[in-house]
Amino acid sequence: MPDSPPPSIGPLLQELRAGNQSAFDDLLPLVYDELHGLAERQRRHWQGDETLDTTALVHEAYLKLAGQPAPEWSSRAHFLAVAATAMRQILIDYAKRKRAAKRGGQQPHVPLHEVEAALRGEPSSDASDVLLVALDDSLRRLGQVNGRQVRIIECRFFGAMSIEETAEALNLSPASVKRGWAMAQAWLYRDLQQGAGDTDGI
Repeated sequence: MPDSPPPSIGPLLQELRAGNQSAFDDLLPLVYDELHGLAERQRRHWQGDETLDTTALVHEAYLKLAGQPAPEWSSRAHFLAVAATAMRQILIDYAKRKRAAKRGGQQPHVPLHEVEAALRGEPSSDASDVLLVALDDSLRRLGQVNGRQVRIIECRFFGAMSIEETAEALNLSPASVKRGWAMAQAWLYRDLQQGAGDTDGI
């Protein structure tokens, strides 16, 4: 039996854009399963850190999203893209705090094999906090060159969204998303490789 289509959230998004914050409480149950799935994929990818579990990540993202006044979410896909960005920020902040507590906030070193695995979409090892911090720094540099490519990375890499979902969320054509995704991956690989050093013998 095919899955039933997700309930429409358009009217609630309109209420939120109009400034009705109470509509968020009605929105959450309609998208909770998708948020949980998004968080689960994030946690599976960054498997080296078990402290911030899936439920905690969903709840922190909920608080971050609920605190936005009159958000401009235009569709379900757009909302999930913003949620992916929020989860990225939460994980980055957590990784930075973790590294600061362990190593005094020193500049992280990224093993080259971790860079290659991450950009292939494979789960990270116990170096995940190192890679997360380095990836965030790299995305900030990419954002100075091409903000659209950063948003594509956030949807595809952090949000595990398909080409079509990313296109809908960012109001782009699928062809533009495919091209931007390939270019952003190549840019990130070059940028992260510069900080990876030679310790892997590559």
